[in-house]
Amino acid sequence: MVTFQSGALSKLCSKDQQELLDAIDRLRLEGINNYVSLPQIIVCGDQSSGKSSVLEAISGVAFPIKANLCTRFPTEVVLRRTLDISAHVSIVPHEDANATEQKALSAFKEKMTSFDHLPDIIEKAKNYMGISTTQGKAFSNHRLRVEITGPDRPHLTIVDLPGLIHSETKNQTAADVQLIQKVVRSYMNEPRSIILAVVSAKNDFANQVVLKLARAADPPGHRTLGIITKPDALHPGSESEKQYVDLAKNQEVEFRLGWHVLRNKDSDKEAKNVVDRDTMEQQFFTQGAWTELPLAHLGIDKLRERLSKVLLKQIASELPNVMEEIEAKFEACNSQIQKLGDPRAKEAEQRLYLYTLSQSFQSLVKAAVDGTYNHDFFKDAKTDTGYRQRIRAVVQTLNERFADEIASRGHHYAIETYHSRVVGNKMVLISEEKFIEHIEYLLKRTKGRELPGTFNPMIVSDLFLEQARPWGDLARQHVQRAWEAANQFLDLIIAHIADASTLKSLKKEIFGPFMDGILTDMMEKASELLTPHQSGHPITYNQSFTDALHTAREEQSKKRLEKAVRSFFSAQCTETDIHHQTNGYCSNCGKTYSGHSGTNIKELVDALARTEQNPERFAAQEALSCLNAYYTVAMKRFIDDVAAQVIEDKLIDPLESILSPVSIFGMDSKQIAIIAGESEDSRIEREQLNKQLTVLQKGMDTCKRFTGMKFTGNSLFVSSTSDTGFASGAQKMPSPMGGAGKRKTKAQKDEKKQPQNAEV
Repeated sequence: MVTFQSGALSKLCSKDQQELLDAIDRLRLEGINNYVSLPQIIVCGDQSSGKSSVLEAISGVAFPIKANLCTRFPTEVVLRRTLDISAHVSIVPHEDANATEQKALSAFKEKMTSFDHLPDIIEKAKNYMGISTTQGKAFSNHRLRVEITGPDRPHLTIVDLPGLIHSETKNQTAADVQLIQKVVRSYMNEPRSIILAVVSAKNDFANQVVLKLARAADPPGHRTLGIITKPDALHPGSESEKQYVDLAKNQEVEFRLGWHVLRNKDSDKEAKNVVDRDTMEQQFFTQGAWTELPLAHLGIDKLRERLSKVLLKQIASELPNVMEEIEAKFEACNSQIQKLGDPRAKEAEQRLYLYTLSQSFQSLVKAAVDGTYNHDFFKDAKTDTGYRQRIRAVVQTLNERFADEIASRGHHYAIETYHSRVVGNKMVLISEEKFIEHIEYLLKRTKGRELPGTFNPMIVSDLFLEQARPWGDLARQHVQRAWEAANQFLDLIIAHIADASTLKSLKKEIFGPFMDGILTDMMEKASELLTPHQSGHPITYNQSFTDALHTAREEQSKKRLEKAVRSFFSAQCTETDIHHQTNGYCSNCGKTYSGHSGTNIKELVDALARTEQNPERFAAQEALSCLNAYYTVAMKRFIDDVAAQVIEDKLIDPLESILSPVSIFGMDSKQIAIIAGESEDSRIEREQLNKQLTVLQKGMDTCKRFTGMKFTGNSLFVSSTSDTGFASGAQKMPSPMGGAGKRKTKAQKDEKKQPQNAEV
């Protein structure tokens, strides 16, 4: 085994720190990373960038570089400082693997007695994963886990990813290029991953794919640390060397964690072992342009120290958020399982499931209909979903809209003198004079035995039927809108209480037919309420009618008197009249009425007393007054009738009875099986959810060890006296990498004021 000669490692070996790293590793082994992003360091770079040499230098493990085997799948290297020396290799199956494949891959476990055996073990693991260039599978997304412990190991966990390929070759297809980029991107996009972007000095850094992908995954560069390899390949004093020195100074491509420079072992064939490699590296950095860089950014010893600090700080700052996210995922998963209910193979189980659903359904419907929105089913009312869940609010709004539409667009003729609302597209705009002429015409065509100056009462019926003609369409539109709103409301409730399979069956077998019947009943009731207003004769004993009629006649009388006054004073106007600045101007000449000399009071009284000389016109005016009075009364009655007898009685009241324990009791076995019988999809979904729930539960148990601990400077963790349950005492801390924390602390806000080159 290789030993590390770095005194810095002793500063990073506290018990709390080891337990912290071990906890994250346990979470990863438990599969939590399939559901929650975990802090980790990932090594990324183009092929032949020196990634494997970097990994070897950090871990002390000689990976088979020439065979390029490790870069054919993600390799997780777990290093722990313990008194015992051990080395184990295993395969962690990808989450997409089926149960059989996962079982076979998980069975791969090897114990190493010497690192000389590692190439053979890797070859064996490759066969387990089915990697074979002859069979067209050159890469895999399964993960090889290499766990090494010993007294000379640093506390570190690193994931080495396959090298990025620029283009397809004889042994690497276009599909391989895409697969590797997909795998690397998936790791980079994890918000808690620290990216080690390895760049080879042998090639122009602007052409290396890893920098482009790292910038895409981490645009601010908060969680990316650049690694420059093979600096000895640069000609001393050349422009290329100057560019790479500037890059190392964080001046070319800026990362918040900065850059680090390594001289790879394979750069010098004379290095026999790691100790020789480190010695030659130290000598290299004591000369030339590299002396311009801080010692903390040069060499493998400083990199180990740097990475340990970065990872520990990332874990410490993100752990409270990880704990909170695990708990949230656990609750969501548990809720989905509750929706699915218990396995339902027997009729009794299926019937019991529907009984439970019906109780939940009735409870939510009653709350929504009563307007008590306290259940967690009801989302924020400002959202579209939250509003549609509140069926009482929706119905109230629709009823008010209907009332407004009837008042503004419910009359066929819009008479200019007394209608000031917006005129609908199908309404006929007409002056009062023209409308009276229209009534006179109808009076002539419908004469009966009435005396001159009076009118046949049925003329009011004819006028009303014509005037209320739009009511039918408006009422049907209102019914349709309310019915559709109720359907949307029911869909939301069913989706909340039932699984997807049961939801479809319920809609098809129960809710669909029931709601179709409700729509038919609503339309029939609306037609029934329309009938008195579309046939027969006007009937009302409402005092409002006589009040409205009296008001209408007063209006007609005022108009007649105003006309008489205008006519009288218009005849008195002369050009020699003297104008006086008093109130009451003559509308004809603009003079004040007091300015008209010689006004004859008797003649004025006679003019006011004089009634309409045309009996047919007088009768038409009376008929118009009756029409207006009756229309107002009938309109208000119709609006209330539709709201109460159609919307409330035929739609809202029956909702609660659609799915009830009584209706479940009356179903036969066949219908119960159709609705509540568990499909294969539901069975598989339950298995997956139970598996996820188990993983999340283990994760919660693992995290409870760190409840009440917080990050404080370089001491990392300080135990709290609080131990009151999961995440009860956890404090969210600012992530040094700008990670996935939700709350910004003062430290994070002040961070913007610091220089961008804030390397660890």
